[in-house]
Amino acid sequence: MRAMLLDAPRRPLRLAETAISDPGPGQVLVAVKACGVCRTDLHVCDGELPNPKLPLVLGHEIVGAVARIGAGGRSVHNRTASRGSVAGLELRGVQLLPRRT
Repeated sequence: MRAMLLDAPRRPLRLAETAISDPGPGQVLVAVKACGVCRTDLHVCDGELPNPKLPLVLGHEIVGAVARIGAGGRSVHNRTASRGSVAGLELRGVQLLPRRT
């Protein structure tokens, strides 16, 4: 996938090609169509929050469509992902994982 990576605070983002892992058991892969960057992401980019895990793809507020379902995953046919969740699953990067109870 193409992603804009933050390698260090106060540096321009870098366009990179990154590998897409197959979804694991109980996971789904989401093809992101649009992504929003929140103020916390901008604090990381500006170096105002300590010790970010770099490199980092900013943005966690996505809209997308389920691309693949991992083994044992329940059906999410014709669902779209938005605002961080889809069909009772929790957003984690570009993959959705079962929500913890």
